[in-house]
Amino acid sequence: MSISGIDDVERLRRINQALISRVERSMDQQGNAFSLFQTAINLEGRVRQHTEELRGALRRLEQSNIDLVAAKENAERANFSKTRFLAAASHDVLQPLNAAHLSVSALSELQTTTEGKELVAQVERALETMDDLLRTLLDISKLDAGVVRAEIGDVALQPLFQSLESDFSPVAAKRGLDLRFRPTDAVIRTDRSMFRRILQNVISNALRYTEEGGVLVGARRRGNRVLVNVVDTGTGIPPDQHEAVYEEFHRGANALEGDRAGMGAGLGLGLSIVRRLVNALSHEISFTSRLGRGTVFHILAPVSTMPYRNGRADAPPAPPRGYGLYGTRVLVVENDQSVREAMAALLSRWSCEVKVASNRNGALGCLDDGWRPDLIIADQHLDHGDLGSQTIRHLRIKAARSIPALLVTADPSGMLASEARRSGIELMHKPVKPAELRALMAHLLA
Repeated sequence: MSISGIDDVERLRRINQALISRVERSMDQQGNAFSLFQTAINLEGRVRQHTEELRGALRRLEQSNIDLVAAKENAERANFSKTRFLAAASHDVLQPLNAAHLSVSALSELQTTTEGKELVAQVERALETMDDLLRTLLDISKLDAGVVRAEIGDVALQPLFQSLESDFSPVAAKRGLDLRFRPTDAVIRTDRSMFRRILQNVISNALRYTEEGGVLVGARRRGNRVLVNVVDTGTGIPPDQHEAVYEEFHRGANALEGDRAGMGAGLGLGLSIVRRLVNALSHEISFTSRLGRGTVFHILAPVSTMPYRNGRADAPPAPPRGYGLYGTRVLVVENDQSVREAMAALLSRWSCEVKVASNRNGALGCLDDGWRPDLIIADQHLDHGDLGSQTIRHLRIKAARSIPALLVTADPSGMLASEARRSGIELMHKPVKPAELRALMAHLLA
């Protein structure tokens, strides 16, 4: 229908309105499409921006990982170098300390005045403190470096308790404290020397911080494990120090009181060593404490299936039948001149007949004239690359008998300890305490 044929004004208005509405809808649709187009462009820009930011973050993370790997490798190299340095330095440091111990012991026997004896005693105490600190720091270093390997076996607790009771009873008696070990037939799976060190440090701490009462050590079965408790009636540990007690050089508030009582204030390293040893053995340690009432340390170790046979499992060595060394022929094989001279002087003071050498050939030469030693004391690392363990073997072959022998060394190697056991050679680590040396010599000669 043509517009000229429309005579109805109202109808024309409606047609016009419909056309306008159609145009407006079309424009709205176009506007919405344009808006969507702009929105898409904006989103694409944002996605591109975030993608670049993510790529930058990934690049930074990758670089951080490279830096962390490099830092880890540097730390491992530094740790290895530290361990190697300490292993080498410990020998060089322990040698003069060992010579000092031996010389001071010989010097003490020459003193006739009270003042002289007191001065020598002060030097001995200072040397023992240096010895304890150095050994402990070396132990911590070796445990942190993971070079200590536990030799797990069946260990009966009763002989261990008896050994510790023998060590600590004089200390407890001197302080007027009661020290008790409950008899036990428990056998655990552990490394004997490491577990003994754990108990030794915990008991020492308990005695040091106990002024009245005493310390009780006992063990009981708990499922497939054995719980060893060390109970003291000391001053207790404040709650805010429960974690700090395992930190290096941490000492309790009453450390000076312990020092005045004659035990020494300690180095603050005992429990630090304990935690490392416990971790190395995969055991567990915890404690409960009440201020003014005391502390109980709990040590959990796996139980052994081996029954305890009294007098057989881990039985301590028989006590020496005497300390008489008069006339004993001793061959000392030591490459360090100061240690060699100090050892010879000390043995001479003990009325021993002494010959010295610095290497294997020199030691074998001492036997050329028919002289035969009753005892050999040798360092492991000798002149010309000779080893003490091999030198002892050659000396035994030449003498045609198994001469009692003792390796005195600063070498902490577990391999050396195993070799010494296989060869029937006793092992002592430098610096040597003269009283322990004399007791071991008497035991070997008994």
